[in-house]
Amino acid sequence: MARKKGTNIIATNRKAFHEYFILETFEAGMELLGSEIKSLRLKDCSLESSFVRMDKDQAYIFNMHIKPYAFNTHTTLDPTRTRRLLLHRKEINKLTAAKEIKGQTIVPLEIYLKDGWAKIKIALAKGKKIYDKRESLKRKDLSREMERGFKNKFKI
Repeated sequence: MARKKGTNIIATNRKAFHEYFILETFEAGMELLGSEIKSLRLKDCSLESSFVRMDKDQAYIFNMHIKPYAFNTHTTLDPTRTRRLLLHRKEINKLTAAKEIKGQTIVPLEIYLKDGWAKIKIALAKGKKIYDKRESLKRKDLSREMERGFKNKFKI
C-alpha cells in the first residue's frame, strides 16, 4: 500500500506556547498499538494535560488521550496509556542533559502524520512567569491591532 506524501496535523497543544518559552524542538515517532493509528487518522486524540518524561534512557509521553477506535474487534486499549517515543540516541542524550537544568521541561507541541507515519513534535521549554505571559499577550494584541489597521487602511 502506498503511503500518502506530506504532513497532516492532527492535534496541537496551543496552551504550551502560552505557558512556556520554546527553546528547541524535536521530531519523534510514537510506538502505537493496534487500532491507535486508525483513531489518530480520524483525529480522535488530545494533548491536553500530557507531558514527556525521560526514564532509563527512553522518552515516554504520559496522559495523551487517544480515543478507542469504534470498529475495533480485538482488545480495547487504555486511552491514556503511557507511550514510548522513538528518538535518536543523540537527541535522547541532549534531552536528558537539558532536563537536569532547573526550570526546563519537555512538552508535546503537536501530533501529525508525515508520509503516513505518526509523529509528535516535542520541545525543550522553560516556564514563563506571570509577567512574561502578560507581556506576550500584549505583544499578540498589538500585532493583531496593527494587522487589522493595515487591512482597513488598504481596503478598496
